[in-house]
Amino acid sequence: MRVRDKAALKSNTEGRRIVIIGNGIAGVTCARHIRKRDSAAQITLISGESEHFFSRTALMYIYMGHLTYGHTKPYETWFWEKNRLRLIYDWVTHIDFEQKTLQLQKQPPLIYDTLILATGSTPNKYGWPGQDLKGVQGLYSLQDLEEMEVNTRNCQRAVVVGGGLIGIELAEMLRSRHIPVTFLVREENFWGNVLPVQEAQLVNRHVLEHHIDLRLIHELEEIQDDGTGRVKGVVASTGEQIDCSFVGISVGVSPNIALVKDTALETNRGILVDDYFATNLPGVYAIGDCAELRTPPTGRRSIEQTWYTGRMHGETLAYSLTEKRVPYRPGPWFNSAKFLDIEFQTYGVVPAAWGEELQSLYWEHPGGKICFRAVFNPDTKAVTGVNAFGMRLRHNFFDRAIKEGWSIEKVLQLMEEADFNPEFYDRHHSAIIGAYNAQFGTSLQPRKKKGLFSFFSR
Repeated sequence: MRVRDKAALKSNTEGRRIVIIGNGIAGVTCARHIRKRDSAAQITLISGESEHFFSRTALMYIYMGHLTYGHTKPYETWFWEKNRLRLIYDWVTHIDFEQKTLQLQKQPPLIYDTLILATGSTPNKYGWPGQDLKGVQGLYSLQDLEEMEVNTRNCQRAVVVGGGLIGIELAEMLRSRHIPVTFLVREENFWGNVLPVQEAQLVNRHVLEHHIDLRLIHELEEIQDDGTGRVKGVVASTGEQIDCSFVGISVGVSPNIALVKDTALETNRGILVDDYFATNLPGVYAIGDCAELRTPPTGRRSIEQTWYTGRMHGETLAYSLTEKRVPYRPGPWFNSAKFLDIEFQTYGVVPAAWGEELQSLYWEHPGGKICFRAVFNPDTKAVTGVNAFGMRLRHNFFDRAIKEGWSIEKVLQLMEEADFNPEFYDRHHSAIIGAYNAQFGTSLQPRKKKGLFSFFSR
């Protein structure tokens, strides 16, 4: 960008009233990066969920007694004033897009020049009978956690519905308090619509070993009322009745767009945005879980509701608002999670099932807790996706490998340099190469390690 153009952009943003609705990872990242580049902008963050930004992914550890709420706040209380980021602890009740005014529940109206919507997600419900009974809830917000504390007090048995990441977290949280849990999963295997069958069965076994009553091919039909408005049990699609006093709903989340429904702002499942996170209204943007890209980048989905994508949304929009307009280009997909005490990483795209368009290498440790999968193009051998359970691999290694189209053999030969496990952990590279040789009739050998990150020079 020419110096003259950059100066013009600066003059257009200096002193501008930038209001961000939502103080999650997307909104806070955007505010921080705007402030880094623009010292004069008036930046306000509004949230009725919490006064300060906290790590949403750590909610489960508060319940389990590993952390306090204070431990989940990445920034000290003084951080916000020092960086001149104004915080409003309130709910927005109405947006007047023509007058550029926000109505708040408790405080006076607020005027904006630039509005950034980062309103996050809301747990899905599918109209089950009894879904609004006391003791039935999802887990997304700080208020959900507080409600769960009340709802599971003196709980004798719980049911968790839905086999996603939040479901396994709910089951682990409940078991940490010695509450028996029945886990209803409609697929043939846990997360069977995302994981290939071998990985899904590995998780199945691990869940059962943790004394969680996993019921596969079971859907929720009804939640029963005890006569006082509280849950007393559920009825599964098999017809079985399961007594319980708590039901955790974990059947995914949807963009939280209730505030802007039936307004001039264009929505579909989420708030529709272009490659620059701009909506159809001038000066209005959307980022994070609530945003839906009109044209998603190759290999990515239109809605991606993870911590990593929220952070990237915030950084990208902040740069566009303060330096120069840049389109959102996140690169290969990646994510990480934890299934009880098995860590999971994924890079690129590993589908749950595939045909002749892909080949796959799968290796599993005899102990049944560690595995590695790589899928690749059968003609070029270029790796397009990787799953790793029970081992830590470097993101920058696989990001580069997938972007540059490294062959499966190159990836395997260099994979020792991708290892990110702590010292004294077992290394599995030779065993993985051995599995590849056995499966594809090759005699591949690992390259001698030249030093940490030496693959960057290749």
